[in-house]
Amino acid sequence: MSSKAKNFSLIGLGMVAGVAASFQFSAHAQKDVQSPLPLDELRQLADVYGLIKTDYVEPVEDKKLLSEAIGGMVGSLDPHSTYLDRKAFREMQEAVQGKFVGVGIEVASEDGYVKVIAPIEDTPAHKAGIKSGDLITRIDNVPVRNMSIDDAIKRMRGKPGTKVTLTIARRGEDRPWVLPLAREQIVVQSVKAKMVEPGYAWLRVSQFQENTVDELAKKAKALYAENPDIKGLVLDLRNDPGGLLPGAIGVSAAFLPNPDQLIVSTKGQLPDSNQQFYGRREHYAPRGADPLAGLPAGLKTVPMVVLVNGGSASASEIVAGALQDYKRAIVMGSQTFGKGSVQTLRQLSADTAVKLTTARYYTPQGRPIQATGIAPDLRVDETLEGDALAVLRVREADLQRHLASEAEAADEKARTPSAKDARVALEAQQRALAQLKDRKPLDYGSKDDFQLAQALNHFKGQKVVLAKVDADAAKPAAPKVLPGMETKPPELKAPPKK
Repeated sequence: MSSKAKNFSLIGLGMVAGVAASFQFSAHAQKDVQSPLPLDELRQLADVYGLIKTDYVEPVEDKKLLSEAIGGMVGSLDPHSTYLDRKAFREMQEAVQGKFVGVGIEVASEDGYVKVIAPIEDTPAHKAGIKSGDLITRIDNVPVRNMSIDDAIKRMRGKPGTKVTLTIARRGEDRPWVLPLAREQIVVQSVKAKMVEPGYAWLRVSQFQENTVDELAKKAKALYAENPDIKGLVLDLRNDPGGLLPGAIGVSAAFLPNPDQLIVSTKGQLPDSNQQFYGRREHYAPRGADPLAGLPAGLKTVPMVVLVNGGSASASEIVAGALQDYKRAIVMGSQTFGKGSVQTLRQLSADTAVKLTTARYYTPQGRPIQATGIAPDLRVDETLEGDALAVLRVREADLQRHLASEAEAADEKARTPSAKDARVALEAQQRALAQLKDRKPLDYGSKDDFQLAQALNHFKGQKVVLAKVDADAAKPAAPKVLPGMETKPPELKAPPKK
């Protein structure tokens, strides 16, 4: 586990975590408190508030103090719980619709600097050649050392067409380089589709948005209209950070033969957090026409490969886990991110809210996703030379204060890496950075896409080049159910209604 991963956010997505899986909107309501209020601690809070108001070097507005207190309290819980002020709430709503203004970088805070986890496809950052592992040291010539990740994000946001200048430090380079970027109103294309070879289709979901199920249905129908005899279909979920839960349910239902098949279940402290979600219309499209009506029959039976990697998170892990559990598809690539928690949006006012983690996700067979992710059936590196990005990617288990998995909760030692582990990880990162120094960003779905080529080899019965760890073992890694977990999820109350 990397101790350097302090936070996780998406430039342009504001306060929405790049790996958020579900937002369930509800009106704010006070619930009965199960235990007495901690009066001593509340008195201390009031005392500190009073001291700041009377003794601080300059006056501070009440609203600022209270907002920061709420934000600190919620933010201390886990990486995905957060307080949304008016601006952040508006940005979150825009992000759910798949549009935002920014430069398009997935970032984390590391040792006081802003570290690039990955550029988002087809954005200014991606086109400018920014790479995973780059460090942003200045924004518009303002040092970011010890600047909060939220402040850094705000500085990189702005109006479309305005410029922001980033100073980039890249390991292996002698000096930093200055990169001016124009902010853009970015509309993320949720679904892409094409025939990569005669008889073989490629469907890519880059993010689960409000219109993802509609887009996927339209693209699938168009593919089958022009190519009725598709022999294999690749569902590409690599670097898909997740999004809305109904999108994950709908995408899964598009490929599963029975709408009564369980897609995902949730478990939490409250009764309404214990739910089961099936491939039924009311779970992915409760209003309006059914976007999956009239899908080609072949979509339910066509041989499938699901491509995933360490950037596949949350909603994409739900889809991969469901299709894997029902043996509907072969999951290929590398271990996914491991974001298996439910975020529920509790509105505090018309334009503020708290995004609170309320439950964990489980696959149809009861496998936990949180901090473990989905293990592929066939481990395949990103390139023939290996997957240099794998050791640079931040995963859920690397995030400070992450919600523990069942295995971590049972074994506290598993959460504390040894000095040897840390040294080995550092050496691996240095080797990876050297490999990535002159490499261009991968164009998913292109002729140079090594993992896609291995998926096609699988369809054709040809040799699949496995990752070295699996090639040495002469067999793929098999997903496992943790000891003590059910082979089937328990009967949960209340069918479900970001």
